[in-house]
Amino acid sequence: MALRLSSRRLSTALRAPRVNCHSTRYASSVSAPLKDSTLPQDVQNSIAREFSLPNADPPSSSKTAGLVNSQLPYMVPTYVRPPPMFEKGKGCYMWDVENRKYLDFTAGIAVNALGHCDEGMGDVITQQARHLIHTSNLYHNPHTGLLSKQLIQLTHATGGMSTATRTFVCNSGSEANEAALKFARKVGKSVSPDKPKHDIVSFHNSFHGRTMGSLSATPNPKYQAPFSPMVPGFKYGTFNDVDAVNDLVTEETCGVIVEPIQGEGGVNVATPEFLLALRKRCTEVGAVLIFDEIQCGLGRTGTFWAHAEYPKECHPDILTTAKALGNGFPIGATIVNDFVCNHIKIGDHGTTFGGNPLGSRVASYILSRLSSPEILGSIPPKEQAFRAHFSRLQSAFPDQIAEVRGKGLILGLQLNADPTPVVTAARERGLLVITCGKDTLRFVPPLVVSEAEIEEGMGILAAAMESVWGKDDKLEGTKG
Repeated sequence: MALRLSSRRLSTALRAPRVNCHSTRYASSVSAPLKDSTLPQDVQNSIAREFSLPNADPPSSSKTAGLVNSQLPYMVPTYVRPPPMFEKGKGCYMWDVENRKYLDFTAGIAVNALGHCDEGMGDVITQQARHLIHTSNLYHNPHTGLLSKQLIQLTHATGGMSTATRTFVCNSGSEANEAALKFARKVGKSVSPDKPKHDIVSFHNSFHGRTMGSLSATPNPKYQAPFSPMVPGFKYGTFNDVDAVNDLVTEETCGVIVEPIQGEGGVNVATPEFLLALRKRCTEVGAVLIFDEIQCGLGRTGTFWAHAEYPKECHPDILTTAKALGNGFPIGATIVNDFVCNHIKIGDHGTTFGGNPLGSRVASYILSRLSSPEILGSIPPKEQAFRAHFSRLQSAFPDQIAEVRGKGLILGLQLNADPTPVVTAARERGLLVITCGKDTLRFVPPLVVSEAEIEEGMGILAAAMESVWGKDDKLEGTKG
């Protein structure tokens, strides 16, 4: 059987050109049986990789490459994707079309908080899809209002935004932030009809979305330059710079948008002093304070909202959410207080699909799970499990690993090197991780991840780092 398998792989490698959907590989050298082979070196490497790596990226002769190459010509090229194509998932695992299993520490970029294909969510979708999916916001339905009420009540019950009163339901994080920015502009015009009050402040290394308003609040030249000029009236400050707040937020400021934990920017955690300074200054000048918890909220830090662990005195006027709210179903929400809502009139904003019965019912189910003591109470020990492994990795690779950042299950491992080789090596060993900021590995697994799965994933990560940076005897405890 082994001989037949070897012959089949050899035959495949001989007739196949180099895959055109491959990213750069960081794999082991040619195995011993091939060291005297007369095959081309790239073919030898391909064979050795398939034998030595459990999840080697699929070659050009694979089913995956055939599907990818037949579909890419019809897709706008907005993403660079690695070779595997995923077709099913369960819990913290996904399987590609070659039926290879991967442990997923990305959760769809902090979306699948309950893991993949949660059974309860599937039941809700099935039931509601047989009753009513869409009505438009021209009519009432039983679920949009219930979801709105649930968000407000859970926010109060879990120590979040103390002044929250109403909810606008939409379809995504960008839309939730777009609504927040529009609401802030409307407040500015209402409270200061005779003087300019339209400036919006955001911070470097933030990420608030891809629509023109949310993009204008995301001061990253890579994202902004191709679509400039941005929406006018945006100012950018330095995250956690308390001393700069008073000069940054002025009488002409209508809103300030900030992430309590910057996700895309590198898993940077706001200090209490910084959020308190923003709250105080916004109150002084009559500006709206917006907390973007699209990535860090809904249980990811171990509290229902990330800002719930900060002093109550820094609570916002607007709170935005999405991602985990639908566990993969597209939905977002913008929570406001009366100071904001009193200035919003009928017709000021709208959405075609937002608040549809299907999405709202799904989100209600998700909220009931993510707010449970079972989920929230499990986060701190899982964070400590990750941190224990990070500490061992940092001891083993002191020149490559600089810092551990984050809270709960939104964690960052700051590297002194390009993380791409580690991401590739981990994927080819069966672990999915992503990057953020500058040279940072980001860990945002499903909140239902078990400590055994954390152990498994950290063992794979240790092996991946060893393959890229070299062997270290201190890794034995991490690799389990």
